[in-house]
Amino acid sequence: MNLLRMTDLSLAGKRVLIRVDLNVPVKDGKVTSDARIRAALPTIQLAVDRGAAVILMSHLGRPKEGVHDPAQSLKPVARRLAQLLGRPVPLFAEWLDGIEISDQEVVLCENVRFNAGEKQNDDALARRMAALCDIFVMDAFGTAHRAEASTHGVAKFAKVACAGPLLVAELEALHRVLQKPRRPVVAIVAGSKVSTKLTILRSLAKQVDHLIVGGGIANTFLAAGGQPVGKSLCEHELIPEARRLLKAGGGARIPLPVDVVTAGRLDARAAARDKAVADVAAGDLILDIGPRTRRLYADLLAKAGTIVWNGPVGVFEIDQFGKGTRAIADAVAKSPAFSVAGGGDTLAALEKYALTDRVGYVSTGGGAFLEFLEGRTLPAVAALEAAARRRR
Repeated sequence: MNLLRMTDLSLAGKRVLIRVDLNVPVKDGKVTSDARIRAALPTIQLAVDRGAAVILMSHLGRPKEGVHDPAQSLKPVARRLAQLLGRPVPLFAEWLDGIEISDQEVVLCENVRFNAGEKQNDDALARRMAALCDIFVMDAFGTAHRAEASTHGVAKFAKVACAGPLLVAELEALHRVLQKPRRPVVAIVAGSKVSTKLTILRSLAKQVDHLIVGGGIANTFLAAGGQPVGKSLCEHELIPEARRLLKAGGGARIPLPVDVVTAGRLDARAAARDKAVADVAAGDLILDIGPRTRRLYADLLAKAGTIVWNGPVGVFEIDQFGKGTRAIADAVAKSPAFSVAGGGDTLAALEKYALTDRVGYVSTGGGAFLEFLEGRTLPAVAALEAAARRRR
């Protein structure tokens, strides 16, 4: 990676604009999971300690672009960030025309998506962002796969554009997984639909030794193997593609569940039943993997040299359908393998089971995590590389 790094630059007396990822869940005006805020803290504190005037910008949710939506305001995030930093963090609603800030102060700009042109990567908007600072720091890996004004465009026009410590750590961890992984490599890719993760499934099937599929994705693969899936989520139109992956595998072995947890409905009060895959009835919903499958997967993970995990294997938010995800999380935590876990639901599961600190590296990215593993160029990283070349 040919990137300028924030850690190598002098920040004293400089206005430093940091694109962070503070897109966290908020309910009733309160942050319900501050994992991404905590992940951003070391970069913010380092900039403060080095004497910078720190300006932060982030998005939150998916508001209608150009419209100020109070429900998508970063106000609750600013409050939580101030608590964690132990210092005031004013939120600026109007910030594109300039911000008054002193050295070693921290301010947060209101949701970047309230500005028309953000998602279109508008040059005029990006120039206004760049004019706010002496140094632009891209530290939001979770948005690095998007070419937007606050992630990509601003890097083109800033006097200096560099990578923050969190972004660098994310890239280094993923490079370690892709370039010279310790084998065997086990990847866990779970989610509701094969269609949303088909490219990563194809790519990983060529790179890993074992590819575990979970959630609705596993149902499609089970159907491709001729097994009944009842009324479970299943993309029947993608059964031929799943069958091709099962047959060829690209080199990877794709172990499928041998037993599952079913219910008649998706409900917190629904009774969970363990069933052999062949015994799934027409009225059943498959909502988790069963005990034999949990042991099978845990054994694979215990013997792994490298683990990549994206997505829970069941409806872990409901306890009776969360045993599979808990078993995966426990097995990843106990394994001697180097492990990387990414994606919002994966982070939420690790938080729920208090295992975040037991994983080798926890990525803050979801889409960026998957696109990097697919081998795609992340637009924000490409912009930083171009900025580094301009300084030669």
